[in-house]
This record gives sequence, C-alpha cells and structure tokens, in this order.
Amino acid sequence: MAMDMQAMAASIGVSVPVLRFLLCFVATIPVSWLWRFVPGRLPKHLYSALTGALLSYLSFGFSSNLHFLIPMSLGYLSMLVYRPLCGPFTFIAGFGYLIGCHVYYMSGDAWKEGGIDATGALMVLTLKVISCSINYNDGLLKEEGLREAQKKYRLIQCPSLIEYIGYCLCCGSHFAGPVYEMKEYLEWTENTGIWSPSDKRPPPSPYGAALQAVLQSAVCMGIYLYLVPHFPLSRFSEPIYYEWGFWKRLGYQYMSGFTARWKYYFIWSISEASIIISGLGFSGWSDTNPPKSLWERAKNVDILGVEFAKSAAELPLVWNIQVSTWLRYYVYERLIQKGKKPGFLQLLATQTVSAVWHGLYAGYIIFFVHSALLIAGSKVIYRWQQAFPPKMAMVGKAMAFLNFAYTLLVLNYACIGFQVLSMHETLASYGSVYYIGTIVPIILIILGSLIKPPRPSKQQARKDQ
Repeated sequence: MAMDMQAMAASIGVSVPVLRFLLCFVATIPVSWLWRFVPGRLPKHLYSALTGALLSYLSFGFSSNLHFLIPMSLGYLSMLVYRPLCGPFTFIAGFGYLIGCHVYYMSGDAWKEGGIDATGALMVLTLKVISCSINYNDGLLKEEGLREAQKKYRLIQCPSLIEYIGYCLCCGSHFAGPVYEMKEYLEWTENTGIWSPSDKRPPPSPYGAALQAVLQSAVCMGIYLYLVPHFPLSRFSEPIYYEWGFWKRLGYQYMSGFTARWKYYFIWSISEASIIISGLGFSGWSDTNPPKSLWERAKNVDILGVEFAKSAAELPLVWNIQVSTWLRYYVYERLIQKGKKPGFLQLLATQTVSAVWHGLYAGYIIFFVHSALLIAGSKVIYRWQQAFPPKMAMVGKAMAFLNFAYTLLVLNYACIGFQVLSMHETLASYGSVYYIGTIVPIILIILGSLIKPPRPSKQQARKDQ
C-alpha cells in the first residue's frame, strides 16, 4: 500500500503526506453527500462530528484531533462559564493557541517542501469557534443598535455539546473552509429557515451545482500542473532571475502569482462541491422567473472576478470570500465607532489579523500590509474616476482601466511575499523590480490626501448605482 501511495504521489508530483490529504479532502464530497440520508437531528450531529474527526485522523494523524480539541474546549467552556466575556476570551485564546502552533510547526516551510500538518485546518476551525462564541455573546445585547450581521447570527441559547462539535467538524469543512455560522448549521440540520420544507417549492437539487464545482476543480488542477514546472518559486532565488531585464522580472512575478492561484482555485472548488452536495451551501432563490437555487454559502472564490478585478476593493469580495466575510463581520465592523466612518486604520488592523491568522512569516505580514495599501490606493483612483462628469466618459474609462492595471500590478507584486514567506526572499523579489508595487500605492495615497475631487452629484451617484 505504501509503495502504491509513493508511486501515485510521484506520478502527480506531490509528496505522500500531501497525497493522503488530497484523497481525504476529495472524500469529503461523498461523506457530505451521505449526510443527506442520515435520519434525525442527533444522528446528523453525531455523523458530522465522527466523520470530521475520522477524516482529520486519516489526513494528519491522531494529534490533529487533540489540537482541534483545545480551541473547541476553550470556546465552549467560556460560553458555559462566563457569557458576558466569552467572545473576547475565545478570540484571544483561539488566536493565541493558533499562533503557538504556527510558531511550533512553522507549517509554511513544511508546505514548501511537500509536507503538511493540521495547522491549516486549525486556522479554519479557529474562526468557527470564535464566531460561535461572539454570536452567543451578542445574544445578551438588545437588538436595537446591532448591525445586520449581529442580528442575523446572534445566538440566544447555548448550543448543546454535540451540536457544537458537529458544527466545528461537519463535512470536513475545517480542512479548507468555507467558514459558516452556527445558526446556519442548526437551521440546516433542523430543516428550518431557508431549508424549511414548502408545498410551493420543492427542495433544491444540489447535483448540478456540485458537478459544476467538481469539473471546475479538475480544470484548475490541470492548469496548475501545466504551469507550475514553467514558473517555479525557486526561480526567485536563482541568479538567472536577476540577470533578466525589469519587464521580464515583472512579467515573471505576474505569472508566478497567476500559477499559484490555480492551486487555491482547485482546493476551494473541491470544498465548494462538498458543501453544495450536503445542502448546507444553499443560500436561497434568485429573483428570476422561474427562480433558480443559489449556492453562495459554499462559494469561496470567483475566479474571473479575481483575474479581472476592476479595482483592489473588489478582491475581498471574490477571493477567500467566506474568510473575508468573517473578517468584515468580526474585526472590521467591530472596530468602527458609532457615528464615524471607517478609515485606513480599521483596514490595516483587519489585514494584520488576517496576516497573523495565516502565520508569523514575514512574507505574510508584508503581503497583508501591502494589501491594505493596495486597497487604499485603488480607492483613490476610484474617487478620481467618479469625479468626472458623464460628458467626459472617455476620461472616466481611462481611469477605470488605470485602476484595473494598478490592481493587476500591485496584487501580483505583493503576493510573492505570500509564496516565498522569508524576509530575505520577499525583499529581494520586491527590490528586483525597484519596489514599484510599494511606491505606487504610497504615492497614490499621498496624492489622494492632497487632490480631493468634488463629490459626484446625488443624481449622478444614483445613475452609477
């Protein structure tokens, strides 16, 4: 069996641990499909908990479930012992334990060398544990004055222990997401909310959308396997890279980032198929006639939206969508003081939390700081674009193209840090193109504070919307 695994791993160019993870990851699709046929609420929760723990054991070994147990226990105990502070406590304790694991395992180095451990799954689990505690904390607050997300997801009653474990491990979603809310999990399990049976409309079939996600994953993996030998990360540390001219180095940075993204597209497409086929991915019906079933809860990436983003502000809406949503609900919006507008500091704090969540590598920190600069610079261009009246449509279109080109440049420049991770390699790759992706956003931010165009009229703003 070990020889077969080695031969199979070698045939697709991965290590045996990575192959074992991929097999278990793909197995989340049939495991999630079988959930549909489990009768009763309690058996469903038990099935979710046991299958999630089994897949974790087969992927990462017995220690993985022990790691998962610690933040899960801390979160649940905090809800039982002291509800008024269970949210902040779980946030600090959950991130504290995750950071400890990041430091101990240094998973980024292991991933680059073909290894894999449970830290990636722990990252997703940490977000779910934190959101559950915060929502239970919000259940003590009066509904007046709460934001829409708080009203929608707050928990009045503490979930039972088996409900909690089932939520954390269901459908193997802790492997790579997507992140979802405890209230959604309970409504799905109990056939309430949007999952409530109706005589007017039969339950939506998940098979077409799930098949589409599976086919998308196959295409993404094919593109990645084709591109990766041509654009290896090791090239950034080879002398030949620094012998190239500026434009060739800049082009290689783009192709390196473009290649790496297809790996994530593959992973998220598999998790999307798993959540869709279980039924949990259902998010309602469209307004079309006839209405179509929507599966947005399962969606973690919009591939075309990423590759052709018109502005950097669109990227959190199309890349790692559910984690971006989590960061908006539980970090960004909660840092905004009532009566005040959000600014760069809230954005920077949110991106810093995202960086720490990914790991304590310099490349992650630098990438997410750059992403805050990227978004802030893009907003400046957008404000200038909106200032031009309709009679200057060509100038407005030119500004729109400038925003697109700017997003393309800085995104692929910044994401090198996300890939190479080390401070030395990150700064060397940035320096090879004269720090263009750092300098341009800073210049735009400075110009944006100096050149403040007039706001568009209310009539024009309505037309734009």
